[in-house]
Amino acid sequence: MSRVACLLALVVLVSPAADALDNGLALKPTMGWLHWERFMCNIDCDRDPNNCISERLYMQMADVMAKEGWKEAGYEYVCIDDCWPSYQRDAQGRLQADPKRFPGGIKKLADYVHSKGLKLGIYADVGKKTCAGYPGSLGYYETDAQTFADWDVDLLKFDGCNMDWTLLGEGYVNMSKALNKTGRSILYSCEWPLYEWPFQKPNYTAIREACNHWRNFNDVYDSWSSVKSILEWTASHQDVIVPSAGPGGWNDPDMLVIGNFGLSHAQQESQMALWAIMAAPLLVSNDLRDICPRSKELLQNKHIIAISQDPLGKQGYRTVKVDTFEVWERPLSKKRLAIAVLNMMEIGGPRGFFLRAVPGWKICDPQCNLTQVLPQYKELGVQTPHTNVVVSVNPSGTALLTVTPISGDFTGLSELYWEDTSVKRNHIIL
Repeated sequence: MSRVACLLALVVLVSPAADALDNGLALKPTMGWLHWERFMCNIDCDRDPNNCISERLYMQMADVMAKEGWKEAGYEYVCIDDCWPSYQRDAQGRLQADPKRFPGGIKKLADYVHSKGLKLGIYADVGKKTCAGYPGSLGYYETDAQTFADWDVDLLKFDGCNMDWTLLGEGYVNMSKALNKTGRSILYSCEWPLYEWPFQKPNYTAIREACNHWRNFNDVYDSWSSVKSILEWTASHQDVIVPSAGPGGWNDPDMLVIGNFGLSHAQQESQMALWAIMAAPLLVSNDLRDICPRSKELLQNKHIIAISQDPLGKQGYRTVKVDTFEVWERPLSKKRLAIAVLNMMEIGGPRGFFLRAVPGWKICDPQCNLTQVLPQYKELGVQTPHTNVVVSVNPSGTALLTVTPISGDFTGLSELYWEDTSVKRNHIIL
């Protein structure tokens, strides 16, 4: 193929993200803490005052985030999930916090979180009731949006339970409009495609125009099988979902469960690495008051977070599946590349993987600088396309690397490679 024909073919493959929700938010993937996976709907504050869904829990998490490096690392949202409200609206039809568990109300909690230099997120539902049976927002979209704005809330997680699926789109769009109408900047986290996929392929152009990020698949559990299922769903649907992601709107594979009970350290590294490759929101669900040092160090790793927050804003994708390895690649700013090599074996010891098998390795022509981020940070120096670089990857672990091309005659092709968001281009299964 001539160079001109090659360039034309690449240009045809370019699929820029659709127009994003124009509220100036989520220009990079959201980072914060969300209560659900770890604390669920624990409302028994008499029996379990330290872990129940109450203002005390969020104030303590805000304290830790401000004092122990989380805010400096980029985690800025303290997010309430389901089970915070009273079972009844007030006399004016407004949602109200449970008075026993939130005696100061949400406005006072927002003020406290803001005093720590952080932001507050809250939860509601597009349907008649939330997933846990509390009042939903159906018929109250403008009322609830204004209530959240009056409380100085900064993020809304909007669930999709108890709603006719044919009305999901209308409901999510109407709440988006209601939030914008308040005049307050409220990041809008949707679950629209999650509830529509069982019936039809969602319209991601419409979703991106309404939401800042959106859940696609099942809730994450504190288990490696759950994390694997999310990765597999994402890879098998990447041709549909990856083109929609970019500054202002992101695919959300659900919470990070790092620092809990179900993942080995290698598996925690895999979740962190792959969430960064997927340009996913980094919403941690654990007990920040009692987290092991290795998990804390992983979650605050500045090199991984730099990949997550890369300003180019391109979501990565799975490009190779071979010999129970998976390769995921993400184009980065300054024509760099992030590579995650995931060892899917769950038996035996570390195994080697030749980086020449990575499609993006071509950016090392004529030379590149290679850096290993996980499992340990190492500067691996200057490489060429013919260098036999082998990375060692633990069972269910991931080697995370960045590649920086050294200038040469390949520049023009490199620029097109980085603009190309097609996910069908290099997906190799052997």
